Amino acid sequence: MPSVTAVEVEDGAYLLDVREPDEWAAGHAPGAHHVPMMEIPARVAEVPTDVEVVVVCRSGGRSGQVVSYLMGNGWDNVRNLDGGMKSWEASGREVVSENGQPPSVL
Repeated sequence: MPSVTAVEVEDGAYLLDVREPDEWAAGHAPGAHHVPMMEIPARVAEVPTDVEVVVVCRSGGRSGQVVSYLMGNGWDNVRNLDGGMKSWEASGREVVSENGQPPSVL
């Protein structure tokens, strides 16, 4: 499965965060797009086909499933974020929150 590390993700890349709403609110990458994993089939039209899409979850498992699903449905521009938001945070990339608390990765 195509994957990319947190340090390899270019600024401005299309990040698709597939975690649950509480995980998203606690901490996510700035500018990421939130579509919980279970909503992907119904909202698949929101996933761009013309730019590289990096799919993100906490540690890489759920996002890997979403990458496989998208590739099976014709997307060839999707990559899994290796290690998920845990590796994103550990690599020093910015994390922002939506809940008024300091950002954290659940």
